[in-house]
Amino acid sequence: MNFSELGLSPRTLEAVTAAGYTTPTPIQAEAIPPALQRRDVMGLAQTGSGKTAAFVLPMLSLLEKGRARARMPRTLILEPTRELADQVREAFETLGKMHNLSVALLIGGVAFEPQALKIDRGADVVIATPGRLLDHFERGKLLLTGIDMLVIDEADRMLDMGFIPDIERICKLLPFTRQTMFFSATMPPEIQRLTTAFLHNPVRVEVSRPSSTAETITQMLVKAPHELKAKREALRQLLRTQTNVKNGIIFANRKTTVALLEKSLAVHGFNVGALHGDMDQSARLKTLQGFRNNEITYLIASDVAARGLDIPEVSHVFNFDVPTHAEDYVHRIGRTGRAGREGAAFTMVSKEEGKYLKAIEQLIKKEIPYFELSAEAEAAIETRAAEPDRYAAREGRGGRDGDRRGRGRERDRDRRPREVKDHGERAAMEPAKRVERAEGEEQPQRVERAERAERPAREPRREREPRREREPRAERSEAAEQKPAVAANPPQQPRQDKPRREREPRNDRHPQRDVSDAPDHRGFTEQNMPAFLTRSVKA
Repeated sequence: MNFSELGLSPRTLEAVTAAGYTTPTPIQAEAIPPALQRRDVMGLAQTGSGKTAAFVLPMLSLLEKGRARARMPRTLILEPTRELADQVREAFETLGKMHNLSVALLIGGVAFEPQALKIDRGADVVIATPGRLLDHFERGKLLLTGIDMLVIDEADRMLDMGFIPDIERICKLLPFTRQTMFFSATMPPEIQRLTTAFLHNPVRVEVSRPSSTAETITQMLVKAPHELKAKREALRQLLRTQTNVKNGIIFANRKTTVALLEKSLAVHGFNVGALHGDMDQSARLKTLQGFRNNEITYLIASDVAARGLDIPEVSHVFNFDVPTHAEDYVHRIGRTGRAGREGAAFTMVSKEEGKYLKAIEQLIKKEIPYFELSAEAEAAIETRAAEPDRYAAREGRGGRDGDRRGRGRERDRDRRPREVKDHGERAAMEPAKRVERAEGEEQPQRVERAERAERPAREPRREREPRREREPRAERSEAAEQKPAVAANPPQQPRQDKPRREREPRNDRHPQRDVSDAPDHRGFTEQNMPAFLTRSVKA
């Protein structure tokens, strides 16, 4: 089967041919025809099976008719991470060369206003992470009433990252008559509930057993010590044994371990780069681009890069830590052996990680063999385990995974002189580098003490006079009698009450004014007023 038999438009077929694709993958061959018929599709396939083109190609054919309006995109693609969203944007640029479509990328870590400006001009396709999409919607910059096709990619990864509530909210904001395409590598119960709620009579496309690994990947286990410094040495010995590495990805469970491995391998001469969630978007994109251009040989990453990243020529995958979730193992090693290519995956396992390994083997229904290191490598690992972890101390915080309470504190304690209560013993432990003063040279502290000793003693404070005692009450009265009469208090006279003034009546206090002789406003008085005005005056 070739792409011309799938029902794609001529312009889409021309773009596929220009991109160099000739034969569709199984997921593409089974998902594209029902998608072109506007039916809901639920696709289950392992990573690296070509799921991105399975929804990009039918979307390009369906978007040839119609135009996007301002703030009302026509299609929506939801991705769990920024890297996956940017990867889908690149797929639209590659396969949509013959189409004049506007694509808006809405992801975090970059400026908000340029994204809003692109939506205002009209976007045919919006590729977004759930959080940033809801930010645009809540600010009134985006309307979802014009969406006629929804794609939810890497749904199981959405579940792991806690995006399911956001997905449910977004689906309720979209039109009921939309077309939905749902892709996932695994089908946990929560994802099954989501598909039942938001997909209408979907076409189930399952091209491989869920949670299976590609047959083109050679999987091996490597015994590793639990101590971090010895485990890093085991990783370096493993990398040196693989002479056919074109480029590889080294996975760790924690972001602090990623930063630690980057410094450690760089010091020992390996060409490495780091990728984890604490990096800003520009640094993450720069590191990914350098890895794709073969400028970086080993990419050290956390699980943020484990799913969906399409880097076709990854030859090796190294798991520095066994993933705690068995499904993450499938996604990690799925970065190699893509599109029928051969790949190798090595997982370093300590005794403490045995339970995680058992869950992985039960999931993939396959027992993974062990890879034996050389005797020289084993000896180097044992030697490294016996040495103090000075390198971890130089790296900064020290301890396992950069813990503050680890080797970093021991390093600081070694550098400080040990506190001794006996001052004589402490003086004996002081370094001999201190320059002894000459015997005849007077030290400033001793001179100051001598000057203090020669100062005359202070005069004693003058004692206060005794407080004058109060005279008895009787004596005070006799003394008061002897004083002149002027100074004595005069005898109080009996109070004489004045006769109270009777209150006058109000009319007497304020007598009315006699206005008989006063002229009115017309200049007449009562005596000279004309007869025709007399009635009005009396009134």
